[in-house]
Amino acid sequence: MKSLFLLLTCLSLSSTAAEVALDIGHSRSHPGTISAGGVPEWELNRRLAEAVAAHLRRLGIGYRLIGADGEMEVLTERTALAAKDRLFISLHHDSVQSDWFAQAEHYRGYSLFVSRKNQRIDQSLACAKLIGDRLIGAGFQPSLYHATPVKGENRPFADQGRGIHYYDGLAVLRTARQAAVLVEAGVVANPRDEMNVTGKEGRDRVARAIAEAVVDCLQAMQPYSLH
Repeated sequence: MKSLFLLLTCLSLSSTAAEVALDIGHSRSHPGTISAGGVPEWELNRRLAEAVAAHLRRLGIGYRLIGADGEMEVLTERTALAAKDRLFISLHHDSVQSDWFAQAEHYRGYSLFVSRKNQRIDQSLACAKLIGDRLIGAGFQPSLYHATPVKGENRPFADQGRGIHYYDGLAVLRTARQAAVLVEAGVVANPRDEMNVTGKEGRDRVARAIAEAVVDCLQAMQPYSLH
């Protein structure tokens, strides 16, 4: 019933602007990574989005859930749906390179991504910094390994201390019409990090940090037109 309520909330807002779009990364048929505990990433992303939405409701912030039914495959349809919204946050959980799996326990922490091809990169980076500050304040640390100079990584730092990387090719960041940040909440290939960010208490801490950072970001952003 809770998921149905959130889906109906999303649908009811489809023709109006929301303060923040929460993009649930991946889909049922393309679920992303599988966690150490055997849970598809899309399901973890959905649960995190619901937790963030609950905190946003408490804070009085209007939101739109994108991809809540697990059927949305075309990434540009996600950003098109959010075209009138003030802020775009894409929620994910992280993995590691396939040849690193044997040492997955050495990789932990969140990562944040922005695209220099986003038309509001300055606001995107400012919001990412606020999310990083809130996550660090909640006791989480950045993973940093995405800057490793190997194929499939090598994402330059936008702010190393806060774990923010430039990733210009990410479609949802590149095509968003507003400030946009992609959040990798934790490295779920690592069983301990999976529990740290997807257990009831850990997920709530992540969600609260993101929601409070959304408020910080919206307050800091200057009003602008999306037209």
